[in-house]
Amino acid sequence: MPQELIALLMFSTMLLMMMTGQRVFGLIGFVAVVASIALWGTGGHTMGFSAAMKLMKWYPLLSLPMFVYMGYVMSESRLADDLYRMFHVWFGRIPGGLAIGTILLMVLISAMNGLSVAGMAIGSTIALPELLRRGYDKRMVTGVIQAGSSLGILIPPSVVLVLYAMIARAPVSELWLAGVIPGLLMAAFFIAYIGIRSALQPHLAPPLSAEERAEITWAEKMSTLKSGLLPFAIFAAMMIPFINGWTSLVESSVIGVATTVAAAVLKGRFNWTVFETATRNTLGISCMFMWVILAALAFGAVFDGLGAVKAIDQLFTERLGFGPWTILILMQLSFLVMGMFLDDTAMLVIVAPLYVPLVARLDLGIPPDQVLIWYGVLYTMTCQIAYLTPPFGYNLFLMRAFAPPEISMGDIYKSVTPFVLVMIATLALIMAVPDLALWLPNTIYPD
Repeated sequence: MPQELIALLMFSTMLLMMMTGQRVFGLIGFVAVVASIALWGTGGHTMGFSAAMKLMKWYPLLSLPMFVYMGYVMSESRLADDLYRMFHVWFGRIPGGLAIGTILLMVLISAMNGLSVAGMAIGSTIALPELLRRGYDKRMVTGVIQAGSSLGILIPPSVVLVLYAMIARAPVSELWLAGVIPGLLMAAFFIAYIGIRSALQPHLAPPLSAEERAEITWAEKMSTLKSGLLPFAIFAAMMIPFINGWTSLVESSVIGVATTVAAAVLKGRFNWTVFETATRNTLGISCMFMWVILAALAFGAVFDGLGAVKAIDQLFTERLGFGPWTILILMQLSFLVMGMFLDDTAMLVIVAPLYVPLVARLDLGIPPDQVLIWYGVLYTMTCQIAYLTPPFGYNLFLMRAFAPPEISMGDIYKSVTPFVLVMIATLALIMAVPDLALWLPNTIYPD
């Protein structure tokens, strides 16, 4: 059977099996092992075991449960409450100020846990009730929280970029640095949109009343500033040693956990409930990610053995005559379509064995050692857009779970439209100007 048909059969079988509603990692791993045995005989089953051994030997993976645990401790111990109170006091007097503060809150939460779901949980429990109570438009509010929480998978320490690094065999540290400027740029565009729209339509995002502003003293402002700066200190304690080369990735993640727990203890908020909830959730998410990576490695091994990537490369470049940028744009569009139905890890597992080697072969005018770093940022940004894309965007349903009854699914769908447009514009900018993503890692690691 031709290589193209084997690849097509594997993908179609996997997609059909997904319609059964079973676990994604189980379906993909099953297809990989069955295909390997069918193609190479009884010895083919060792591909799955080899993938497991490769996974267990990947030392940076130890950072994954650390960052997840840190995010849950921050959420469960309510350290983020102080941060939001600081933004409320300092930004509440301008139209849209609390929404801008919510985006800034999401940026800082993203810089400490690397997951979208943690940002969504914090934003929905802290910011959502407060914004609605102060007369903010419900569509504005839900759009802000959904868009802001999506930053968690781009701004370091991004867990999604850790998964991509494992599959693409790219350095995690450079991927994280590559996500900094695009992530902050996207957050800045969100803030600019909120500020402009709030100035044009103040009724959508009213400022604090004169009475409330009068009640806020300078003493309170300085007190909230002091409390709100604690998460900055946690982030600095974790990232400065790592960027300067004093600690490894895993060691920095341990520092992050230690400082977060210490902060919660000093605040008197670290109890058995916080410990148990954070530990249980961390165990569940870490095991899920490890199974996903294992399935992806096994699936990718079959593709490498088939030579399917080279065959598909020839299909696009020689038979169809597509240029490198046309192929790249089509790949990004396919992510957007898949994002309507799948989450980020499922998309990565399904297409990474095909797309990552294909990108490495494309002549995009970017050095070969940097193209996978840049593409990791593009993939992650596309996942952010997919999180907000109807009908099955991940964040849409999380928002529905957290939102009060008066916010309908229709409101949630409509709320994300302007933010999706902003994200697409940012993605196009990073594609057009790769140095926006590559400048920081090239500066820190000049080689």
